[in-house]
Amino acid sequence: MHERTVRAEISTGIIEGFTRDGVHRWRSIPYARAPIGPLRLRAPQPAEPWPGVRYCHGFGFCAPQQRRYTLLGVGKYQPTSEDCLTLNVVAPEKPHDGPLPVMFFVHGGGYVLGSSATPIYDGAALARRGCVYVSVNYRLGVLGAMELSSLSTPEHPIDDNLFLRDLVLALQWVRDNIAVFGGDPDNVTIFGESAGAHAVATLLAVPAARGLFARVISESPASGMVSSADTAARLAGQYAGIIGHGGRDAAEALKTLSPAQLGRALEELINRGMTDMPGAFPVGPTYGTEFLPTDPVEAMAAGSAHRVPLIVGNNAEEGRLFTRFLPLLPTNEPMIEKLFADADPEHRERILSAYPGYPDRDVCVRLGGDFAFGSATWQVAEAHSRHAPTYVYRYDYAPRALRWSGLGATHAMELLAVFDTYRTRYGSMLTAMADRRSARRVSRDIQTRWRDFSRAGVPGDGWPAYRHDERAVYVFDTRPRVEYDPDADRRLAWEGFSLAQR
Repeated sequence: MHERTVRAEISTGIIEGFTRDGVHRWRSIPYARAPIGPLRLRAPQPAEPWPGVRYCHGFGFCAPQQRRYTLLGVGKYQPTSEDCLTLNVVAPEKPHDGPLPVMFFVHGGGYVLGSSATPIYDGAALARRGCVYVSVNYRLGVLGAMELSSLSTPEHPIDDNLFLRDLVLALQWVRDNIAVFGGDPDNVTIFGESAGAHAVATLLAVPAARGLFARVISESPASGMVSSADTAARLAGQYAGIIGHGGRDAAEALKTLSPAQLGRALEELINRGMTDMPGAFPVGPTYGTEFLPTDPVEAMAAGSAHRVPLIVGNNAEEGRLFTRFLPLLPTNEPMIEKLFADADPEHRERILSAYPGYPDRDVCVRLGGDFAFGSATWQVAEAHSRHAPTYVYRYDYAPRALRWSGLGATHAMELLAVFDTYRTRYGSMLTAMADRRSARRVSRDIQTRWRDFSRAGVPGDGWPAYRHDERAVYVFDTRPRVEYDPDADRRLAWEGFSLAQR
């Protein structure tokens, strides 16, 4: 495999990457100073210049998390460190006539795990189709995505919404540097999946992000992950109790305990939440702060969010993944009954009546998937489409191997198509000969539409915008089609339901 080095000069110095398979790659470029020591739990600071050449051939650290989530290959794990605020750039090797659209990817993982180095997020296939691809690391868990600013003291200050601040600083880096790689700083599409989808949708309501992106693609945004400042303060108090430090001591402990100690305490808080309030999560954005003044969906509905074109959607069988891995969703009768224990009886009845056959196992799994992802897609689509072009999809495609395994078109499966995984050796193992053609056809469809959207804000022909008189939904499947308000009963049933109201 022929490989050669390639250099670029950015605002902080010279970086060296490598060229292979028709694309240039630079990995783990710092966009911020290491958030360690006095910078722990503080707003990120821009990276400092370096002398000479910085070698960006390999991936550095990912954010602190449990080791099992950092697997990159057989027996190969990515090291973790708080010094994780880096991004990766993939650009086409062939020169283009003008600047290319930029696609900026935010990984998922429930705000507690994940890395831009995960092989599926490589991005070369998207870059070869004509874009500059950027993938980013951001702070996770207690050190980045749990709202602890209520514990701040003058001696040990703590800032709010750290991971969102990381993403905004990374987007400012793109604005200032991406032209060096052939990208257009005025044509940036931010996209993400799961928590990453939630993050990019939230950025629509972040005033500091204005003008840093031109469009948004939100693949399976999650619900129940935005907290009010009051709720966040209550959770921060509970967390301080778990680490054994209350009052003014809590901030000092947060600055001195190891990432592993902080992570174990968060795990305990999450486990308590699973018992007391299934579906609620102590990490994610917090509104009611200067950085994020308003609940993102409310900002969209009011027209105060950034009015840029949006694609939002979810997968047909979201909940199935969580019956096998990460059992965080209410996908069985006991958890669902606990979810609705304090809900308005009329609201509970309305939701359950939209799921005929409850408490049948498959019905419970569908309800759990809608609670976590379907409802968020419907809420975002309903709100944002009032003021800006919005396109909604449902991803139904699953090759036989995934259907036989019982996963089907579950959470994250659209990533296999978006990143062209079905053309790789791993992807080929998922597609028997009879499925290979359809898998590649679906991949081509979604990649072409994402590319068209990144260029012009419209995802190609045959996909009408979402309007309240029709509610068009584009269905990605062996035979793609447009359906109108296909899940109306379920959409209406979840209207107005919120864990925050409990």
